[in-house]
This record gives sequence, C-alpha cells and structure tokens, in this order.
Amino acid sequence: MPAAEMITLIGGVSMKRVLLSFLVVSLWLGMLSGCAPTSSQATPAPVTLKIVALPILDTLPILVAQNQGLFEKNGVKVEFIPAASAPERDQLIASGQADGMINELLSAMFFNKESVRVQVVRYARSASSGSALFTLLAYPGAGIATPADLKGKAIGISEGTIIAYLTERMLSAEGVNPSEVKFISTPKIDGRLALLQSGELDAAVLPEPLASVAAKGGSVVVLADTRHPEFSFSTLSFRKEVLEANPEAVKGFLRGIEAATDLINKEPAKWKQILVEQKILPPALVDTFQVPQFVKAGVPTEAQYNDALAWAKEKGYLDKDIPYADCVNGNFLPGK
Repeated sequence: MPAAEMITLIGGVSMKRVLLSFLVVSLWLGMLSGCAPTSSQATPAPVTLKIVALPILDTLPILVAQNQGLFEKNGVKVEFIPAASAPERDQLIASGQADGMINELLSAMFFNKESVRVQVVRYARSASSGSALFTLLAYPGAGIATPADLKGKAIGISEGTIIAYLTERMLSAEGVNPSEVKFISTPKIDGRLALLQSGELDAAVLPEPLASVAAKGGSVVVLADTRHPEFSFSTLSFRKEVLEANPEAVKGFLRGIEAATDLINKEPAKWKQILVEQKILPPALVDTFQVPQFVKAGVPTEAQYNDALAWAKEKGYLDKDIPYADCVNGNFLPGK
C-alpha cells in the first residue's frame, strides 16, 4: 500500500475515534450537568403567607417582624390583608384568600364543626394583671360606674367572639348575671366606638388602643380583663391545608414573631410609630399610651380551651364537643 494511502486510512480511523470519544465525553458531561442542582433548586423562592389582620394592637409583633426583615431572615414572606371585623376576617379564611389570622379559640372551634379546617399555633396576645386586651367602658351620661350598674343596660359586643365570651365571664365573676344586660351585636370595632361615644350604646367592650381612645374622650372605665386575665387572649391560627403544605414556612413565620416579641418587650416605646403608621394608635395617644409586654411562645391550655368550649355549647353555637387537638397545635413553635 502506498504510504500516502496508509496515512489517509490511519488518519481517517484516528479522526473517527477522536470524534467518537468527544461525543461520549459530551454526553457524559451533559448527564452530569442535568443531575447537578440549579441555583433555583438549591434555594427555592420563599413561600408567601397571607395574613388577615384587624386594626388591633395584637398585630404589633407581625408588623415589627415585617419592618425589621425578620420574616425574610427566616425564609418566609408575609402579605397583609386588612379586615374591619371578625366575620370579614373569617370569610377571607374560609374562601382561601388568606392563609393565617389573629383570632381566638372560638373562631377555630366554629371553623372545625364538621372537619379540621383551622388550627391555633400560638398565642398572639394575652391579658395580664397589668395589661388589658379588652375593657368595658360606659357612656358618660349612662349612669354606669360599676358592673352592678350594667343591669338593664345595652352593651355593644361582637357576637360569637372572644368579646362576647369574655364579657359574660367577667360579669359572672363580678356577680352580675349576663341575662340581666342587653347585648347589642356591633361587629365593626370602629363602629362600636362611635356608637359608644354618641351615646347610642350605654356601654361597649373595646380592644386596645381603642379603649384608651374612648377613655380619653370621657368614657367611664367600668371593668377590664386585667381583673380576669385567664379568660382573655388572642391567638394566631392557620388553615390546616397551609400547615400541611408549608410547615417550614409557618415555623419560619413563628420564629420571626418570637424575635419581634423579644424586640418589643425589650424596648416597648420604640415601636409606637409603627402603630401610628398603621392607623392603630391615634397620634393623640402617642405620649400617654403604654405598649404592653407581649406573650412568649405558647398555645392555650386545655383548661382555657374547655371553658370556651363549654360557653359555646351553653350558647348553642356548638352541639357537640370538638377535641382540643383538632383546634390547637403547638408543633410549629420554635424549638419543636
């Protein structure tokens, strides 16, 4: 065979082998790159939790956590949905437009009449002997100075909520039979305040800081839950399907709440401006209003739950027992 032909043959074989080797290596590298995690897979986008909130002081830890970036630090985003009343809040949860809320045990029980739809995961705020959640105030001209004076008078409440439960429990503890007063359902908090200030209601039960607004305007403080704090607390709750689908996001949310609670309790006055910006604290009260200490991580006790359940059954809101474990779940708290 001529030398030139031999070189051509060898070169052709060599070239084929080179091309084949290159193809094998390329396929192998492609398979490896397909198996390697992309940046989006390694760090998934944070889950956004939609929280429906009433214009009440209980929202402060959520607001501070958002303001200080504590939710994002714990891998979750939070979006607020405002509501003017408890019924409006519950409708947003029931329709799936919101994931979580500040509510109370009764709300969770009513949601879970037929199946587990909502669970309490933490206290939001709790009354103490030095800090009120709710206060019963009277119109200045109504002739009411003590709980005994409430007999036969009209008291504005939010029916079927912690306000109704708390008011009856406090009156009973003060020796007043709840059947001796007239309860007027006024769900919207600002509307209840307006009716009290106009004298259309003899008395009303209001949360802070609206109770302080009413007192500053001349309303008479008759009874506060500082005398009976065991009945008075709000809660943080989530839809069950959210807890099941995004447990780590809920845990991150509660870690953010815990960090914010520590900041508030360390320097309460520092956070008044957030309340003003959110139209929760009127500017006229900034100098005198005392931001309270907020409750640390925990969930309502079975004793607290059972008392609220007994009241709901007495009032005809429920016709059967609903297990504590259906409505309260402490497994998302920090350290769990």
